[in-house]
Amino acid sequence: MTAAARCDVLLVGGGLANGLIAWRLRQRRPELGVLLVERQPTLGGRHTWSFHQTDVELAQDAWLAPLVRRSWPGHEVRFPGFRRKLRAGYRAIASDGFHRELATALGPSAWLGRTVRELRADGATLEDGARIEARCVIDGRGFAAGPWLRAGVQKFLGLELVLENDHGVDVPLLIDADVPQAGGFRFFYLLPWDERRLLVEETLYADDGAIDETRARAGIEAYAHARGWRIATIEREERGALPIPLAGDVEALWSALPPGVGASGMRAALFHATTGYSLPDAVRVADALASRPSFEGPAVAAELRALSFALWRRQRFLRLLNRMLFEAARPERRYVVLSRFYRLNEGLIERFYAGRTTFADRVRLLVGRPPVPVGRALRCVRETRAGQLAPAAAGAAPEPHP
Repeated sequence: MTAAARCDVLLVGGGLANGLIAWRLRQRRPELGVLLVERQPTLGGRHTWSFHQTDVELAQDAWLAPLVRRSWPGHEVRFPGFRRKLRAGYRAIASDGFHRELATALGPSAWLGRTVRELRADGATLEDGARIEARCVIDGRGFAAGPWLRAGVQKFLGLELVLENDHGVDVPLLIDADVPQAGGFRFFYLLPWDERRLLVEETLYADDGAIDETRARAGIEAYAHARGWRIATIEREERGALPIPLAGDVEALWSALPPGVGASGMRAALFHATTGYSLPDAVRVADALASRPSFEGPAVAAELRALSFALWRRQRFLRLLNRMLFEAARPERRYVVLSRFYRLNEGLIERFYAGRTTFADRVRLLVGRPPVPVGRALRCVRETRAGQLAPAAAGAAPEPHP
């Protein structure tokens, strides 16, 4: 029988959350034996993760810097009859650079193209029969669909375009909803990498997770044509469908994990409930783990569980807003909710994205004439702990965007 590999920390899944944990442990705790196992041949899949500069602390922004492909001094949103530029800086990490930096840092401690068959608190067994013994095991293999969650969906398809002419976009356009609204809240998301290269994504906050790729590609090409852009090549494509929680039971999510095994990222419901942004919480978890004095599995699993439960409690108000968006607003009128939000104070907007809304912020978000029918809004106030899994969540991607 082949001897078992041994490590202090076993990270199962090489997406954003576990990747950042491995990256931070290499920086802060180089004495630890860290092993990362990923079933795909590269780390991070095909994704772009973005965040506002105000989403993270200055020290966190600094240690993320080697992974960042591009930074911008602000960003913009557009709605019918309304445009606004915001001052908060914006960053983006692309999965190819993420893989390159992390694979270099981990070297032989990254096992790529290997699939886990069995996960335990003291290690794992792979499909090829290899055994790994570990003091601590963290499962970061993406969203776990199940009856613990009732959700809408944010689905997207993105193309990285190289143009024949300059596109003229100087900062990210996070939301361009000045487009026909069909099937839900529909908008385009733009990241300008350089003068002629940019990522264009069509996004829908919809009731199902199915992506009509032919229609979405045609929509992106039509959008580019309408802006006077001539496409030279399409160099990369990414897609995903992310759960937007309406109600659920996070205890049931954790009960499905093997005893003593920790979880990270989407696996642990550690993401912004309304935007789907996962990087800020992944950064906070990586910092928390790197500060631990010891890495005994049950204690680490308990800490991750506590972080997951605390975030779920804090985001109760966000789930209320999600229910207003998905259950009170008609699909073609969902954009009105977001248009109203982006007319508010910029500090409130920044705190909302960073997950630090105050009581006064929450009051401000709810006062005034509601952008949805009052009767429907009132029916959304009560949150059931769990519900039947929406078709949206069943098609969710394992890693969130942005």
